[in-house]
Amino acid sequence: MKKMELARTVEELRLHTDAWRDLGYVIGLVPTMGALHAGHMALVEEARRHADVVIVSIFVNPLQFGQGEDFDRYPRREEEDLEKLRAARVDLAWLPSEKVMYPEGFATTVRVGGPAKAGLEDAHRPGHFDGVATVVAKLFNQSGAHVAVFGEKDYQQLLVIRRMARDLDMPVNIVAVPTVREDDGLALSSRNAYLAPDQRKLAPRLHEELQRAAESIRKGTAVEAAAFNAREALQEAGFVVDYVEVRNAETLKPVKDQRSEPLRILAAARLGDVRLIDNIPV
Repeated sequence: MKKMELARTVEELRLHTDAWRDLGYVIGLVPTMGALHAGHMALVEEARRHADVVIVSIFVNPLQFGQGEDFDRYPRREEEDLEKLRAARVDLAWLPSEKVMYPEGFATTVRVGGPAKAGLEDAHRPGHFDGVATVVAKLFNQSGAHVAVFGEKDYQQLLVIRRMARDLDMPVNIVAVPTVREDDGLALSSRNAYLAPDQRKLAPRLHEELQRAAESIRKGTAVEAAAFNAREALQEAGFVVDYVEVRNAETLKPVKDQRSEPLRILAAARLGDVRLIDNIPV
């Protein structure tokens, strides 16, 4: 197994990326917050298809956590994560500290609109996407990546990052990977570790109701009715529903003509203090 490089400062990172660019290599980036699982490994595999060398960043970004969210308890497993990255033949692990990412005097952030103001995650996590966009913009600039890979599980985030890269003329190709799921349909997430056994048994119902709603829309049910039925079913099952919405898959705007638009159904719901998100195409 080849040696995986580690970088903890921007200077260390750029020693490697500058050398790779001199060799004409295509650089791939997989941004993560660690606590890596099979979903992250799928992103690494996809990055390998598009790039000569692959960087995986691990940084739990405080700017994207709101007051009362789980920043302090978010799982941090650096040694386990590094072993997984070595086994996946990652070329470099980028491990900045908070002081490296946001040094003293840091005062510049990215403000995002468009899909970031769709009334979905943004309605329940104010400022979240500004925090995501700021850290991802920094990761793009730090690494000089030609390709960056993101999962469709965080679908609104994916569209926000695509919009930011397009609007700010960032020379990076954004590649999406379909959501990776457990055998019972639950979307893989680092936060699934918070689920109690009874909650874990119920959690796949979220995906089941989205599938049911999508099938009903394909058979002609109005999108508003399908979303309403899914919300009702989830609430009856014991979820506290933040939203179930059918939107234009490219813009996240409300649907005007469900017969001609590409559609995506997106949902967020809680089991106890665990918040689950999911989405599927229609």
